[in-house]
Amino acid sequence: MDDAGEESPILVFLGSTLRLAEAQPVLDAVYLQPVAQGDILLAAHAFRPRAMVLIDGQFEDRPAVRHKEILWAMAQGIVVIGAASMGALRAAELSEFGMIGVGLIYRWYRRWRLAPDDAVAVHSGPPELGFLPLTDSLIDLQRTFADLTRRGLITAAERDLLTMTARNTNFRERQFEAILSAAGCRTERVKELRNEMVRQKKLDALLALRSAQALAVQRDEERVGTSWVATNTFVRDLEAGGIDLKLVNTYKLKP
Repeated sequence: MDDAGEESPILVFLGSTLRLAEAQPVLDAVYLQPVAQGDILLAAHAFRPRAMVLIDGQFEDRPAVRHKEILWAMAQGIVVIGAASMGALRAAELSEFGMIGVGLIYRWYRRWRLAPDDAVAVHSGPPELGFLPLTDSLIDLQRTFADLTRRGLITAAERDLLTMTARNTNFRERQFEAILSAAGCRTERVKELRNEMVRQKKLDALLALRSAQALAVQRDEERVGTSWVATNTFVRDLEAGGIDLKLVNTYKLKP
């Protein structure tokens, strides 16, 4: 963005992965709801940011954020960072175009291109409750089962059974207690192991927030260019979302 400088804010699209009270002390930023189609374009015009951090995204009640929106933002000179959830997915898909990925989940998706999208998905509460997570993500469950195995708290056979059970469960119903119970674990053991949950999504989100300032400066100094052309599909998406098409051409792209 041609008029974004060091005084311009960093925007963070955050939902169920990390509580707002946990995020704000880590990074001074403008915190917005999970990103969906059209939000990047509207937020860019509203806040004139120097960087955006994509963590959580919407994909059920609203269409998911489009790759083309992210490319548009980077073409304006906005540094775009992704981690933990929807952000990790998009960063893995757009890393070769200049989007910055942070964390283990990003690296996992970049290495395994056919990894399931729903591995980071959770069912969450409404905005009024801060998108409180109601289920556990597959990636957190798998990391937990692997950690429990390394520590000798469950056997390799139990890990494989729990992992298979979690993968075969819809993301709207994936809960640690339910998975262990379905695999035959006693109630007492379920309660004991619950305290050992590995929150990889949360860890990656915190890492992205801690790294955002430095990454924004570094990428700005590198002046990474991103080509961008409006496609008919992108234009139709904007029209469907009730977004003024004139917004797309407001900015003059950085040389």
